[in-house]
Amino acid sequence: MGDLAALREQLVGLGEVVVAFSGGADSSFLAWVANDALGPERVTAVTAVSPSLAGAEHDDCRTLAAEWGLTWREVHTEEMANAAYQRNDIDRCFWCKDALMEAVEPIVATAGATVALGVNLDDLDDHRPGQDAARQRGAVFPLVDAGFTKDDVRAASRELGLRTWDKPAAPCLASRLPYGIPVTLGRLRSVEQAEAALRAMGFGELRVRHHEELARIEVPVDRIDGVVAQRDEVVAAVQDAGYRWVTLDLVGLRSGNLNPG
Repeated sequence: MGDLAALREQLVGLGEVVVAFSGGADSSFLAWVANDALGPERVTAVTAVSPSLAGAEHDDCRTLAAEWGLTWREVHTEEMANAAYQRNDIDRCFWCKDALMEAVEPIVATAGATVALGVNLDDLDDHRPGQDAARQRGAVFPLVDAGFTKDDVRAASRELGLRTWDKPAAPCLASRLPYGIPVTLGRLRSVEQAEAALRAMGFGELRVRHHEELARIEVPVDRIDGVVAQRDEVVAAVQDAGYRWVTLDLVGLRSGNLNPG
């Protein structure tokens, strides 16, 4: 079980903190606790804005920052200008986090701050090269050090009354592209449009995996019947996003299933 007191103690010990704030359950929990422990004058929540961040997630970061009284800043990251990122090899996430750390450097240098990421213990078991990029540039993972798993983060967030406690995970849009398919603005827009349309139909937890002209929809197994029941609307919405073929993955939603085993 994660130790909230230890988390607070570690954050206070850092003094000045920049939290990489994506609006997901983990980074939101970390930002709230840091803000509560240190105050908004010593904590800056920074959201990386790029084509791989869905517009709805960007908007929610802004809303959460206002609700919680966070000192919030946006930084525009330039990973799309990096051929190594665009190639979409298995190290794509490394270059994304490298771009984030580069973008926050002026804020860090001015405040003498430490960058904190919302990495939890469960993340250590997945293919996450971005963690290496962040660590190499001096970032810390307070949730890991305080023993928080994903379930711990959700449970503690619920106890604190944070509305993000049950927010579905929303990884960057580039994660919907199998490795080897180059990351382009058009592909990211297609994924974002298709997922936004399906969420508007009531499917809050989903992925649209991009296989060029084919879209592979993943939802939790207990929502598969719902997709089938709205077949015509689903097909129309996904095809409107630029896909020719629309498929439903009967295995169900698996976070990170495009990562190497």
